[in-house]
Amino acid sequence: MAPFTLAHLSDPHLAPLPKPRLVELAGKRALGYVNWTRNRHKYQRREVLDALVADMKAQAPDHIAVTGDLVNLALEAEFAPARAWLDEVGPPDRVTTIPGNHDAYVRATFHRFGETFAPYLAGDDGRIGFPSVRRRGPLALISLSTAVPTLPLMATGTLGRDQLAALAEVLEQLAAEDVFRVLLVHHPLKSAARQKRMTDSSDLLALLKRHGVELILHGHDHIHSTMWFEGPNGNIPALGVPSASALAHGRYPAAAYNLFTIEKDNAGWRCEQTVRALGAGFQIQQIKQARLI
Repeated sequence: MAPFTLAHLSDPHLAPLPKPRLVELAGKRALGYVNWTRNRHKYQRREVLDALVADMKAQAPDHIAVTGDLVNLALEAEFAPARAWLDEVGPPDRVTTIPGNHDAYVRATFHRFGETFAPYLAGDDGRIGFPSVRRRGPLALISLSTAVPTLPLMATGTLGRDQLAALAEVLEQLAAEDVFRVLLVHHPLKSAARQKRMTDSSDLLALLKRHGVELILHGHDHIHSTMWFEGPNGNIPALGVPSASALAHGRYPAAAYNLFTIEKDNAGWRCEQTVRALGAGFQIQQIKQARLI
């Protein structure tokens, strides 16, 4: 069997931000809008995102995972352009997305992500909900959602008891199959910033310690990240990527994506990571290659 390639990008934070109506600028959105107009618009750039996606498509991955934060303030006017962008990335059978905290920024439009991106969320059973499972080649892509509306200045995520219980059942079923299990989640499983953490990450880690997966992919932190967590048969790699539309600024690196090459290796698996990132002159270049498994 030929190696399977999985591309991962996250946090595109699509620009430009539509002009909000005055009635939409209440509570948390007011602070977010001020932050966008004063700061974020300077380094969340559509031309960066376009360059990154063009390079990624040139690599001809078998599947693409986008782990949330497609929009910024979850304004009604943001969702249609975000869907048009994702359609350009690829069709629903070749692209999987999950929501991030910005996609569920406020309760008023909490439902819009699921409505807008339904074909990219649905599991193989056609159901829209989490967890969901999509089988692509030797992979079982397991999608979770930590996207919940939060108070101003908070960017936490939560899975909740029902999603965790359903995930335990999914992992038990997949454990009997010869598949490479990839867990997609927006928030990292460990965060030093209390206001950005996954509130029930300890429960997820306990599940993974019992049942395991082969690979965890996340976004949210806007940095290159590799962490290892205990599984039933060894440590599990968890990888995050910078924002897919970002210019380098402060401690945050320029936009990048990961490309994973996955294949059987005797009775186990082999997984290699390639990192491609924005360089000078909006050129995308390879900056790292490593074997994870």
